[in-house]
Amino acid sequence: MRQARHPLFLWLNLATEPDVITVMKKILIMGATSGIGLHAAIAFAEKGYMVGAAGRNTAQLALLSNRFPRNVVTRRIDVDDADAPMQLHNLVEEMEGMDIYFHVAGIGFENAALHELEETEVVETNAVGFARMVCAAFRWFRDHNEGRGHIAAIASVAGTNGIGAISAYSASKAFDQYYLRALDQIARMSRMQLRFTDIRPGWVRTPLLAADETYPMCMTLDYAVPRIVRAIEHRRRVAVIDWRWNLVVGLIRLVPNWLWVRLPIKISRLNRRK
Repeated sequence: MRQARHPLFLWLNLATEPDVITVMKKILIMGATSGIGLHAAIAFAEKGYMVGAAGRNTAQLALLSNRFPRNVVTRRIDVDDADAPMQLHNLVEEMEGMDIYFHVAGIGFENAALHELEETEVVETNAVGFARMVCAAFRWFRDHNEGRGHIAAIASVAGTNGIGAISAYSASKAFDQYYLRALDQIARMSRMQLRFTDIRPGWVRTPLLAADETYPMCMTLDYAVPRIVRAIEHRRRVAVIDWRWNLVVGLIRLVPNWLWVRLPIKISRLNRRK
């Protein structure tokens, strides 16, 4: 006959019991097919999360699914498409829920000449597409998860002030920062248990940057992504990546507008999606 165990003994040996149920946290990453999004998807999958990977590159999504067949589900979603919120809901259903929504998708161009197509394309993806998807995630947490959840998003230190060479990009990233703050206010007014993380990296060597150009204080993905993952797991409200760029942001904020517009700020070119 099996001897009864003391409750403390049971608690200490909980991890060895075969019938213990482990709850897997679930994160949906929008823009998971390259750069920060792809590396974050791999990092979270390796940590045991259920990862919903969404993006436009179906070949890369297939590679992710094959590499992590047990805890990665994928779906092609383009944030510029009108039906993208419905596709997000379909992916959440396939994941059987969502704890964290992480928005990474974005584009950028150096466009001091202000070509209309490039300016409007950046605004469409980084502002309209951002609002479309983050708002859809907000509504899902409100309507299907009792108001509980976590929304994280990649903004940028470029959103600290307007930068002429990347005018649409810097303005769209400022929009992202203010939009998250506005939704945070709505959540608190509604007494929702919804947390927000605004991640603002400096230059990170991703496909967004021209491969043949040099950028100041440029970070590798292997350096930046673990810090981004930690910021999300610790539920940081705002996380500038890294400490050097945090100093730069502080200095930018000290510059008065009359002086800022007179500074001859030049950067290397931006070229593609993250």
